[in-house]
Amino acid sequence: MKILVVGGGGREHTIIKKIKENKNVEEIFALPGNGGIAADATCVQIGAKDIDGIVAFAKENKIDYAVVAPDDPLVLGAVDALNAIGIPCFGPNKAAAIIEGSKVFSKNLMKKYGIPTADYNVFTNPSDALEFIKTAPLPTVIKADGLALGKGVIIAEDRETAVDAVKSMMEDKVFGESGSNIVIEEFLTGPEVSVLAFTDGKTLKPMVSSMDHKRAGDNDTGLNTGGMGTVAPNPYYTESVAKECMEKIFIPTMNAMNAEGRTFKGCLYFGLMITEKGPKVIEYNCRFGDPETQVVLPLLESDLLTVMQAVTNETLADTEVKFSDGHACCVVMASKGYPQKYESGFEIDIPAEIADSVYVAGAKLDDGKLKTAGGRVLGVTATADTLEGAINAAYAKVNQISFANAYCRKDIGQRALKALK
Repeated sequence: MKILVVGGGGREHTIIKKIKENKNVEEIFALPGNGGIAADATCVQIGAKDIDGIVAFAKENKIDYAVVAPDDPLVLGAVDALNAIGIPCFGPNKAAAIIEGSKVFSKNLMKKYGIPTADYNVFTNPSDALEFIKTAPLPTVIKADGLALGKGVIIAEDRETAVDAVKSMMEDKVFGESGSNIVIEEFLTGPEVSVLAFTDGKTLKPMVSSMDHKRAGDNDTGLNTGGMGTVAPNPYYTESVAKECMEKIFIPTMNAMNAEGRTFKGCLYFGLMITEKGPKVIEYNCRFGDPETQVVLPLLESDLLTVMQAVTNETLADTEVKFSDGHACCVVMASKGYPQKYESGFEIDIPAEIADSVYVAGAKLDDGKLKTAGGRVLGVTATADTLEGAINAAYAKVNQISFANAYCRKDIGQRALKALK
């Protein structure tokens, strides 16, 4: 089989390595891929948002199956375009991808179908939003409606920050049209949990839970990032919480999308908060999370491609989705200065014996040498029988890798360890 994976980050590298385990796979193409992914797939310089380019390449190269991994191409309709030329895909169509593509849509969906989430208001003009801010309880959460590279959410502790957030999104258009409409919602407290789930629109099978670490600095300080590391499973996601999520959130969401004529087939990501009143949805994503994928898929014992095809063919009910009982930890190695200014172009040294568990996010090949080319450079993952073992093993691997200006958090998984104790 010839497989096409759209995207070029650590998440895509993890997916590609896992798909390679299937003996029927002859060749994998990554569009655009990156310097590290080139060790596991043929990288083709066609951007993830170049839908016409992707379709033309898939047709010309007689692709048997495609995986569209990032949010942008899904929201733009990459799956619809590939399906139109007869290529089966993993990922939701454009109509279903709106669950991530529009915060307004997803909040209204939850309200309509009684799915627990934070109270909220939608604003389409800045003056109304600014008026509301004057009396809104603090802290408050302000979200751009559309995709904003994971940066479209501001938690405002004071009114000045809230006003600045509204003006930057709605008036200054820092996120372009994504900030034309905004959601201002209640600030929830409690442990956060990420749960990815395979669904074919009829059956939903959750993957192992995970805990992300968004802040750039140790002890959850500093700026928000795309994620500095993850552990799985998440100790706050107990059996009773999982049962409640399945009954009140997961299945109702699948059914709600069906009722709206937007059947979701692919990986549905639930960003949850375990509040005093039970689990609530903070956000939905229409794809695998990054870097959650880097701890979830290494624990998957079933064949990933087989599961993906079952989702496409709507046979998920008859397909085993099995995870190991172990633990995983992923430490992100970034360029110093990320998520703000950073230098790149430094040679990366990864020992061959640990390369299998290193997922490359931001790197390029330069004269055959792998060099840094992004803020988040590598996701370094280890699995073990215990969480402590996985954390120690991940950091042992980090210490074997070198590049100039390397930076990582030193406390990935410590919050989870405390929760276990």
